[in-house]
Parts: sequence; C-alpha cells; structure tokens
Amino acid sequence: MILFRYLARELFSSIVAVTVVLLLILMSGRLIRQLAEAAAGQVSLEIVFFTLLLRLPSFLEMVLPLALFIAILLAYGRLYADSEMTVLTATGFSHGRLLSYTMIPAGLMMAIVASLSLFASPWGAQKMESLYQKQAQLTEFELLIPGRFQSMKGGSRITYAQSLSDDKTEMQRVFIADGNTLLMAGRGTQYVSEETGSRYLELHNGRRYDLSAGGVEMQTLEFERYGVKIADEPDERRKLRQEAIPTLALLERDDVKSQAQFQWRLSLIIMVPIVTLMALPLARVNPRQGRFARLFPAIILFMVYISLMIAMTGMIEKGRLDPLVGMWPLHACYALIALTLWWWPEIKRRHKVRQL
Repeated sequence: MILFRYLARELFSSIVAVTVVLLLILMSGRLIRQLAEAAAGQVSLEIVFFTLLLRLPSFLEMVLPLALFIAILLAYGRLYADSEMTVLTATGFSHGRLLSYTMIPAGLMMAIVASLSLFASPWGAQKMESLYQKQAQLTEFELLIPGRFQSMKGGSRITYAQSLSDDKTEMQRVFIADGNTLLMAGRGTQYVSEETGSRYLELHNGRRYDLSAGGVEMQTLEFERYGVKIADEPDERRKLRQEAIPTLALLERDDVKSQAQFQWRLSLIIMVPIVTLMALPLARVNPRQGRFARLFPAIILFMVYISLMIAMTGMIEKGRLDPLVGMWPLHACYALIALTLWWWPEIKRRHKVRQL
C-alpha cells in the first residue's frame, strides 16, 4: 500500500497540473472568442462567463484522457529517468503489477469521463441552448435605439423603430430597407424557429414595396403578418443543439447524427483504458535519455487518435460511414498498438535469449 500510495500521489499530482494548464489554454481561447462576439453585439456580455462555466464539462471530457496520458508519461518517466523503477524491478516489482496499480486511478478517471460525457456535458449544453434561444430573441432588438435609423447586417439592411416595449421584445412603427425592398409595419416582434434555429422578424399590419433596379416600376403588397429572416442559426449553435440531447434520448433515435453523437460520447470513455495501456510502455525511458525523450511522439500518437475520432464522427453524421461499423475499428487498431508497445520489449528479450 505504501508503494501504491506513492505511485498514485505522483500520478495524481501530474494529472492535476496538466489538467489545469490545458483548461487554461482551452478556456482562454474560448473566452477571447466569446468576448469578440459580445463586442460585435452577437451575444450579451452578461452571459459570457456563465456559458463558459456551462461549457466546462465538455472541456473536461476532452482534457482528462489527455491529462492522464501525459501524467503517466511524466510521472513514470521521472521514475525511470531517476532509476527508481530499476530499483523497484530489482526487488520483484513487475510491469504487470505496475499496470494493475495504474488501472485503479485510470478506472476512476474512466468513471469521471463517463459521468461528464453521458450526463454533465449534455446538461450543460441544454442550459446553454436555452440561454442562446433567449439571447437570440433579444440580441438585435437590444441594439436598436428608438427613433434612429440603424444599419444592420453589415450595412445591407436599414432598420427604424419609433418605439420599443419595456422588455425590448416588440417594436412600434417599423421601417426596414433591405436592398430594393421597403417594409413598413405598425408592429414588429421576433421569434426563433424551433426546427431550424433561424431568427425571424414578424411584422404586423403593414406594406411591402418592391422597387425595380434602374426603373420606376414599384409593386405594393399589403399584409397582416409578414416574416423576415434576420439570421440563420450558426453552425456552432446547430452542433450545440445536437450535444444537448440526453444520452437516453440518443438511444431511441435512428438518425445518423444521433448515432454519431452517441458513439462520440462512448468513444471518450473507451479511449481512457486504451491510452493508459499505451502510455505505460512509452514511459519506459533510458536514464540517459531523460523523462521527456518520448513525450513528443507520444502526444502526436494521441492527437492522431482524437483527430481520427472527430473525423469518423463527421463521416457517420454525413452517412459516409456505417454506424454499425462506427469507430470500433479505430479503437481496435489503437488497442493493438498499445498491446504491441506493451509486449514488444518482452518479444525482443525472448528473441535474444533464443539466439544465445
């Protein structure tokens, strides 16, 4: 137990340090992007930090497997570089025993990733989706100043409202100039389509004037209700809607996007024991090489793994890959790589013994 506590302490201290560094990198990049959106008026500054916290589970489910992988390389690499592992091996401490000791914190990490991927991350995405829906109904109206002509959509549309309701959800005496089309209405409201996520401005009791380019002809249309699309749903929000579906609901759906999302969540869990088995032989370094000798190629191997997972998820969503096949060949391939790295030194040793 003394030896297990020593190894676990070394491992967990490295996991915490690596996790903090990786989270700071990811969250700082996300924060800069959201602050830029807030400065452009696309989202409210009030919800920037709150959405960042809601996004934390999805960050952790990606960071923790990588943190465990790097922590094993750093912690055990130091033991090999300082010849501590050589001393332990001389006293009868086998690699199989090291694997069994390492799988205990890896199993705990696997349970944490499972809770994040299957439950916490979809819950956070649901909360973010509801926030964005409320925000989408207010964003453009929040920018309007009653009694002033204002440019929207990069100058392609001019909007005027004589007055706004107190909650800024309804305009009175509306005028819109969009290209060769002029719209005038007594009242305007905004809504978000639940099916497409696009935002619409709904005008009531007004007229539409269509001017011909370079001519004097004009068509007039009177309406009681008229919808004008303000903005399509961004790709990131569309992806967020898919991430917000609860895991149990994904199992009940037959569409390829839901199946791809379920396999992605499951793959994050499966990769934890695979990268653990792969990191142990990569941590075996010669004391002359130093603890960082295999760190760079090991990280490249991990990044190829996660990149292929992302690519195969996209292929399943687009119907280019059978969901029944899914990511299982990728996991099997990396499991084979891990087993090869694990048994290769023993195979070489037995081959040398046979030659002697």
